Amino acid sequence: MIPKLPLQSPRWRDLDGVKAEEVKTLLEQMGSAAGAGSGDEWKQAWTYLAGGLMDDGVVSDGAYAALPHLVEAAAALPPGQSVDFWVDLGFIVTADYRPPVPADLEAGFDAALRLAEQAATRSLLAAHVPPQICLQLALSCVALAGHHTGAALGRCVDLQGSGLLLVCPECESDTEIPEFFADPVGTPSGAPGLPDPAPVRDGEHPWDEVAAALQEEALGEGWEPFLRVAREVAVAGVPPETPGEAVLCLVAGMVAVRSTPQEAAKEWAGQLTSLTGDFRCWDCEQTWTIADGLAENPDGTQPRHRPAEARTDSDEPAATPESAAIVPTGEAATRFRQDGNAVLAADGTPWGRIRVFADSAPGSSGGVNSLAVVSRSGRSTLVAGAGDSGVVCLWDVADGRLVHDPLPGHPDRVRSMTALPLADGRVLLASGGDTGTIAVWAPITGQPVREPAGDWPGGVTGMCTATVPDGRTLLVTATPRGAVRLWDPETGECVGRLNPYGSPIQSIAAVPISDSHTLIAASDTSGRLHMWDPAVDDPWERGAAVQLNAGALTDADHRVAAVAAVPTADRTLLATADNQGVVMLWDPATGAPIGDGLPFSTGTAGLPVITATTPDGGRTVLVVGTRHGHRLRIWEPDTGAVRHIALDVAPTCLAAAGLDLIVGHDRGVLTLPLTRHAAEVRPTGPGIR
Repeated sequence: MIPKLPLQSPRWRDLDGVKAEEVKTLLEQMGSAAGAGSGDEWKQAWTYLAGGLMDDGVVSDGAYAALPHLVEAAAALPPGQSVDFWVDLGFIVTADYRPPVPADLEAGFDAALRLAEQAATRSLLAAHVPPQICLQLALSCVALAGHHTGAALGRCVDLQGSGLLLVCPECESDTEIPEFFADPVGTPSGAPGLPDPAPVRDGEHPWDEVAAALQEEALGEGWEPFLRVAREVAVAGVPPETPGEAVLCLVAGMVAVRSTPQEAAKEWAGQLTSLTGDFRCWDCEQTWTIADGLAENPDGTQPRHRPAEARTDSDEPAATPESAAIVPTGEAATRFRQDGNAVLAADGTPWGRIRVFADSAPGSSGGVNSLAVVSRSGRSTLVAGAGDSGVVCLWDVADGRLVHDPLPGHPDRVRSMTALPLADGRVLLASGGDTGTIAVWAPITGQPVREPAGDWPGGVTGMCTATVPDGRTLLVTATPRGAVRLWDPETGECVGRLNPYGSPIQSIAAVPISDSHTLIAASDTSGRLHMWDPAVDDPWERGAAVQLNAGALTDADHRVAAVAAVPTADRTLLATADNQGVVMLWDPATGAPIGDGLPFSTGTAGLPVITATTPDGGRTVLVVGTRHGHRLRIWEPDTGAVRHIALDVAPTCLAAAGLDLIVGHDRGVLTLPLTRHAAEVRPTGPGIR
């Protein structure tokens, strides 16, 4: 008998996710089915109750009290009738978040898991189910045995989905292989080996019958090496120390011999054997077993190859288990990495030099939150908003030196900035603060045009510059409460308003449609995209603004989080980025999408940062990252080429000045080249680490 919390105990009132009355009702239904030897009425009640035991990957503490009762009842059912129960239990014990088992429930829950392993294994041997269900059941059995490979249950439950997502055991970066299961693997070969001596589980276990089932079946040429490993793992009782790829041989073998129809079973099993190969993490460049990438924080795992030993990026697919490495994304990617003050290409050759700007964000502990580039007399001066102290710093992009002392113009954090080129040739700089203050500066002298003004709740979250056909240059500001205002930058007078719906704005950009006319694009906090014409006095009038194609946005499930203007040789496009890492390009004249866009890739989810430029008059380049991430993607829409850069700092904002990418980060500002400048690169130590 399993120690169980009595159903009449008041302790149930303290537990989440389940009520004692629900457990009692389900136990009665399961008892009736066990007595009759058939009956599925209990399954509906179990499905409802299981939704309370685990919600969105979070297990409730009530599961630890309910499962000892339910496991004992399910173990009494005919093995073929309880398959769904054991699969659901596997998802629960491998859930993303499982709170600690309360001390008074620990003995009963541990005993329930031991009984569940025995009963689930009997179901695995008795049931003849479709391959997908058999795969889930086999992985559930592995999870109940206490092996970390059971965590693969949540990652490869549908091989027909073609893609595979792996997590690096060391740096925890995601590696997505979009077409991993696209083509059948065919006859497997190159089964993994076991350590010598192979680990053996202490005590009794229910896996001997599984080993016998694998031994009795003959699946044809090429399968015996995998079945031999599978039998050895089963005879040993699936001990926790067993390499994950060997456990996957056991799972593949059971899918092959216990699922139906046989043709589909062998195809699925063949695909599963491809999981016994290796993959290389795109970020840390180490090679790991795929089995370790499927598990969550596997203990004792070691990389197969260090970065110096691993293969360089290639476009070769990895279709067989013996492949030494797998290209981690479907993009034509070239990865870069930082080495001290140098940027190195994937083959180790120099690409360019990283420059750290002098006295980055002096006196500030909050990093740099915003960037703007002011062009004057053929030279570019970078302007960066500092952190919590509210100072504004100006650097010369050519050498990274401060142009003059920091400007303490804000009583609060600077959240947004923009350059304001005026019709008379002057260029001003505007900055917006966390409490709604707006300051305007003469960047060459560092003197304020006027004192900081304004006090809008929520702060100034975005700024850009609008040019209207009557010759005026206007400052556009946005707040998270939905106020989008047009200002005369020199007088500080509010001359217009946009955003008549009042949607809270999180990103805003100016999109020129001619030399004298600019449209304003903005995304709100709900992911909607708005286009406005600042030349129209009535904000309800559309003017020249065309809204983006709603059908294209819906079809792509694209919830816009950031916007940016994208210069090209003949016009300016609009780029939109979402929190999943997808970037789309749009024609502002028609509202139609252009090209295929930049798809989601590994490690690209999060609040986006984005900038665009045409280095040296060449092809358009977009640089995309995530706020507080450590990686950037450099995308050329014309060719589809994508390069990756991994930095030692966490970007907070981006800008571009000619051939240079400017990165504001949590500790300051740096610049790195967008095109190769090998001659000036000499790694010189730790750089900005």
